[in-house]
Amino acid sequence: MAPTLALWSSMFAGALAYKCPGSGSFVHASCEVTAVASASCADVMAEMKARATSQGGWVDPHNGGVYTVTESSDLELHTQRTTNPKKSFGGKVYTDKQIFTLTPKDANNCQIEGCSESQGTSVGDFSTNYCDMRNLYCGTADGCKSVLKDFTSQEASVHPSIGASHDFSACIVKPAETIV
Repeated sequence: MAPTLALWSSMFAGALAYKCPGSGSFVHASCEVTAVASASCADVMAEMKARATSQGGWVDPHNGGVYTVTESSDLELHTQRTTNPKKSFGGKVYTDKQIFTLTPKDANNCQIEGCSESQGTSVGDFSTNYCDMRNLYCGTADGCKSVLKDFTSQEASVHPSIGASHDFSACIVKPAETIV
């Protein structure tokens, strides 16, 4: 009995440190990330909100997902990302929700804690929950397009749920090349 308790404790230990949106599905994919951006939290928040509201024509590089800002304050951002029905399997729309908590480390560094959870039954997510978050704060050094502020970031930790993954190369999907 003790090994089972230890397993469950280790599985949920990380979840207690992050503010997560929750899911109506008991079995669902999720991911938690901690990163430090080389920018003020005000600049990080401005950039993340600009991307989530498609300012400047920004398009989610992970298959053109559609973001919505559902709530925000100076140091917390709640978003929702749905799949693009033109690019999703079977034209079905899937929804993930995210919560980002920003903590100033000093005038030029901001800690980002993010949690993304799928809202439907899922296990393997092909890095989607990870990319839902990463694509809102990655910089041009990562191959991402900035809208207002470009900065670098270093990941301190990434914790995907069992079956989920965190492959950054999956976050930026290049359009298929036309062969002539």
